Amino acid sequence: MTAPISENQIEAAAVPAAETSEQPGELTHETTLFAEPIGTVAGLTVTNSLLTSWIVVGLIVVVAIVSRLKMSRIPSGFQNYLEVVVDKALELADSVTGSRATSMKFLPIVFPLFIFILLSNWLGLLPGVGSIGFIEQHGGERLFVPLLRGSTADLNTTLALALMAVIATHVFSVVATSFWGYLNRFVGLNLILELPKKVFVEREYTALLVNPIKFFVGLIELVGELAKVASLSFRLFGNIFAGEVLLGAMAVIFAYVLPIPFMFLEIIVGVIQALIFAMLTLVFLNVMTTSHEESH
Repeated sequence: MTAPISENQIEAAAVPAAETSEQPGELTHETTLFAEPIGTVAGLTVTNSLLTSWIVVGLIVVVAIVSRLKMSRIPSGFQNYLEVVVDKALELADSVTGSRATSMKFLPIVFPLFIFILLSNWLGLLPGVGSIGFIEQHGGERLFVPLLRGSTADLNTTLALALMAVIATHVFSVVATSFWGYLNRFVGLNLILELPKKVFVEREYTALLVNPIKFFVGLIELVGELAKVASLSFRLFGNIFAGEVLLGAMAVIFAYVLPIPFMFLEIIVGVIQALIFAMLTLVFLNVMTTSHEESH
């Protein structure tokens, strides 16, 4: 017969199992499509990419204030470099707008956008970004959460930038061409209203075919505005996120020398993507502020 098991023996057998379950799990971290929360401010969740965006904005504000305080009529030192950069930016904008006055109107929007995206792209390449953070315990798994992450590697950031750029083009369009002209760019009410005059007064019977076609083309352009948001946001996000994954993979293979050429490549990609985003925004602004006939 089997001897009865006492309560003391049951407790002794349960202790090792409890100790085993309390042992820390393996530390893991995977590059995610979404930004990871690191805390809250006034009840709002702060992510690592949002913190990086704040750092970039802080750097831009500090440099702008210091440059303004030290600005003089006779440039010297750092002011010389700033004036050269602004002058070249104006020349590049002139090649798109064809007018210095138009370039001066749009550059205060496009140029800061370029600087923000460029610094955000480059900041994600600095040592410590993505590698310095804290550990969170989720059940039996320990997860590493980086404190900083390249803000443009987060789709939320690029989507916000794209929405801001496209909305700005529509605001400028209303100011430059009037609300009626802006509305008829997408919903050609004037084409429908003028149709009886063209047919019965001017005897232009081709308007029965041409005007409805122009009306539906305007509706297609409305869909194209949504495509602008998707194009701007996903292009920037895809390139920067792919670079982040590539550098992480190279660091896993060999962390000391192998990632260096790819880091130089990502520096160039950061410049190109910032320039593409800014130039496309400038093109959209230039097109939306001309009349519908002139833009065609």
